[in-house]
Amino acid sequence: MDANTTPKARATDTYVAVVADDLSVEATIDWATLPQCGAVVIFTGVVREYSTDVAGRPADGVVSIDYQAYESVARVRLFEIAAAARDRWPGIGRIALLHRVGSVPLGEAGVLVCVSSGHRVDAFLAAQFCIDVLKASVPVWKLEQRAGVSDWVETGVQIEGVERAASQWLPATYGRSS
Repeated sequence: MDANTTPKARATDTYVAVVADDLSVEATIDWATLPQCGAVVIFTGVVREYSTDVAGRPADGVVSIDYQAYESVARVRLFEIAAAARDRWPGIGRIALLHRVGSVPLGEAGVLVCVSSGHRVDAFLAAQFCIDVLKASVPVWKLEQRAGVSDWVETGVQIEGVERAASQWLPATYGRSS
């Protein structure tokens, strides 16, 4: 990331971005850390070497994922997710919701969610809420690359509005298969 896209360059308590640059966990944590916040929770979604196909069978050999997004809508929805998290957990200090586009190689981050709060429970729940609602409502698509083969990832989730995804969210039911 360059000086114009690092979280430190932002003056507000919400930072969202859809970028082709590498995502820096360290810079994001540094930005989210505030004196009044005793908890900083980060979720890093990393490209892994396998997935499952639509029939639930393992699909090994992933070398990268090409992320594509409807960027203007994605940014708006990321801000909406942050606002919905703040409504549920008013003690949140800062929220960063960052998603990459373009080719992301194995082992690198495609998405970061970072939440700081006065207390760990709020930070953990808000971070889980943010990634779960992001996956349900932000228009981002994944094209998995394997040796000589490309496959679109079937998410099983129809992209819906943030309000609807947020209203259905429960920490015990979301995020188990993705």
